[in-house]
Amino acid sequence: MVPALEGVIKTGGQNGVKEIILGMPHRGRLNVLATVMQKPFRQIFHEFHGGAAHPEEVEGSGDVKYHLGTSSDRDFDGNEVHLSLSPNPSHLEAVDPVVLGKARAKQTQRMDAERGEVLSLLLHGDAAFAGQGLVAECLMLSGLRGYRTGGTVHFIVNNQIGFTTSPSYSRSSPYPSDVAKMVQSPIFHVNGDDPEAVVFACKVATEFRQAFKKDVVVDMFCYRRFGHNEADEPAFTQPLMYAAIKKHTSVTQVYAKRLEAEGVVTADEVAAWIDEFHTMLEEEFEAGKNHKPNKADWLEGRWTGFSQPEATNQARRAETGVDVATLREVGSVLTTIPDSFNPHRTLRRILDAKDQMIEQGTGLDWATGEALAYGTLLSEGYHVRLSGQDSGRGTFSQRHAVWVDQKTEERYIPLDMVKKGAHFEVLDSPLSEAGVLGFEYGYSLAEPMALVLWEAQFGDFANGAQVIIDQFIASGEAKWLRMSGLVMLLPHGYEGQGPEHSSARLERYLQLCAEDNMQVANCTTPASYFHILRRQMHRKFRKPLIIMTPKSLLRHKRATSSLADMGPGSQFHRVLRDDAETKPGTTLALNSDKDIKRVILCSGKVYYDLVDEREAREQTDSYILRVEQLYPFPHETMVAELKRFKNAKSIVWCQEEPKNMGAWTFIEPHLEAAMQKPIAPMPARIMLDDGPQRLRQPVWPRAMPKNRRPFSIRRSPHSVCLYRHHLILPSKAARVEIRSTIRWPRKFASPALVSPSPKPPSPSG
Repeated sequence: MVPALEGVIKTGGQNGVKEIILGMPHRGRLNVLATVMQKPFRQIFHEFHGGAAHPEEVEGSGDVKYHLGTSSDRDFDGNEVHLSLSPNPSHLEAVDPVVLGKARAKQTQRMDAERGEVLSLLLHGDAAFAGQGLVAECLMLSGLRGYRTGGTVHFIVNNQIGFTTSPSYSRSSPYPSDVAKMVQSPIFHVNGDDPEAVVFACKVATEFRQAFKKDVVVDMFCYRRFGHNEADEPAFTQPLMYAAIKKHTSVTQVYAKRLEAEGVVTADEVAAWIDEFHTMLEEEFEAGKNHKPNKADWLEGRWTGFSQPEATNQARRAETGVDVATLREVGSVLTTIPDSFNPHRTLRRILDAKDQMIEQGTGLDWATGEALAYGTLLSEGYHVRLSGQDSGRGTFSQRHAVWVDQKTEERYIPLDMVKKGAHFEVLDSPLSEAGVLGFEYGYSLAEPMALVLWEAQFGDFANGAQVIIDQFIASGEAKWLRMSGLVMLLPHGYEGQGPEHSSARLERYLQLCAEDNMQVANCTTPASYFHILRRQMHRKFRKPLIIMTPKSLLRHKRATSSLADMGPGSQFHRVLRDDAETKPGTTLALNSDKDIKRVILCSGKVYYDLVDEREAREQTDSYILRVEQLYPFPHETMVAELKRFKNAKSIVWCQEEPKNMGAWTFIEPHLEAAMQKPIAPMPARIMLDDGPQRLRQPVWPRAMPKNRRPFSIRRSPHSVCLYRHHLILPSKAARVEIRSTIRWPRKFASPALVSPSPKPPSPSG
């Protein structure tokens, strides 16, 4: 394998390759690190002795030694090639799309339109190449606009076994490489006992890639001399195979005898080389006991000027407000239709409405706030890359970042016109989650000056990319000292569509939050969304950002902002006050702080449902406080806000989801810390309770006053927007539960659809 990789590097350098991004599994990685990447042996032995891979002053959990990456420069015949081996988890093939994304970003940095200067090189096991779906996803990406990298060299180490599973049980095709036929990649099968043939196959494969910019596969037939790991006994499951392997001469001995027979070397020379290498290993082993890792290189190169952030309890504010004149200028570009362009009539109407919003400076909707964030970042020289299923138009026809001529089907992207040389990419991705999300994560690793966003068609579709989220996005910085500013946009909210498409599983992301590893937000206004996107670029560190994006709020009459909300001096607020206080006249006037009896805390679109219900009840003693950023949790701000309401009888957390979903399990200890009181929660549920025909039973909070009963509503097939919010009440003091509903469409309204509540259950029941 090592001569094969050296052959790719040497041939690539001769054919214009300046940089190679490698990805590989853990098997054989230490050998590649030491010989190909030239990581010092003493550093590897230092890690075997239990030492850290990074300097003591750099925080991080670290990872096992065979997951780590490194970089180096190699020179072959005067051609210098920079090598970068990406770190990866033990999830086989998970690193593949990450490597491709990094390669694409490097090509963009080099303005390598021909994609000949940066090469992606992936190593695979035979069982993983045939069995893991990410391989097919990456092959599918290889020829697509926005994702192509000019072809990848795939090298399969075909040990003819997967742990203990024989090929006849692990694939349906004759060869593990057959999956690459889907993109008509050439496949070279070669005998691993013939090193010269292996090197020649890699040479031809690299030349093919450079000439035709297509994926190519080298399938090296070999064997695994010992078990899957140090303690494994392979003869339990493959006795005949391993009986043959024990009798088989090693490839080193086979090749040495061949060279001796050809008169190239003598047996004494071979023995001397082996002894010399063993001596070097012994010396490096001893040196590793006292080895000190060099200064970490994780904030060099493109990352120069970045640093670790301040403590999580700090606001970490960034100046994200933009001059109103600039906002209007960008807005004009977003709504100007070229004379030769033939827009859809509905699009023209949408653009006319946006133009009016910009002119008046008020009523800006969600999509306009997002577009202004992108446009202003582009005007400042940042690169913006948005990728996802149907992201150009937007799943809900809200974005329209790409216009299609109704007569010619030519595409027009207005954000490309914001500034000469602006680099805006909006990509309708293939129907893939893990592959595309991994690709975008890899892109963000290589390019900190790009706002890289991945959008799920619906938030729950991110489930298909869980490995990328768990192993890379949530933990990559702690394990491998690699920052990422990737933004995930996950449409979230109960709109009566059933268990699917309703929840982005906010609770799962919050469960992953610890040690300042990422950010999770659930914004309620276009201005808040505008600022958090811009904040992602305007701070001197990068953290992944998970945003629960709305569906019903995209066109909600209350969910609007003004240009002033995005103007000079404005910024992202982790906690937003009640609109009744900050936007007088938009809703009913509230009592003064001392006369507020109930404070309702919430996050996301449920805020507007609560406002509507409060207006309907004319309750002026209830104050609604929004948590825009859930993690890092704004503890000090929350304490300061709650102190305002000294006479409040109850503090309520409201969410759409049951107790075991949504933000509750995460938010509970934070609220207890802020209020210094225990909290009585609501029941858990086994699944999302958002189906259009599900009978709604009341949820009884603990210590519910006997004279107050929550009401229940029987859903009809037409009540697709009617649902109940679960309120989590804090103490055993007198409380009144608020339930918010969206009003029935008038033609369906009927007293018969509202049923009386049953009596509350007895404590024993």
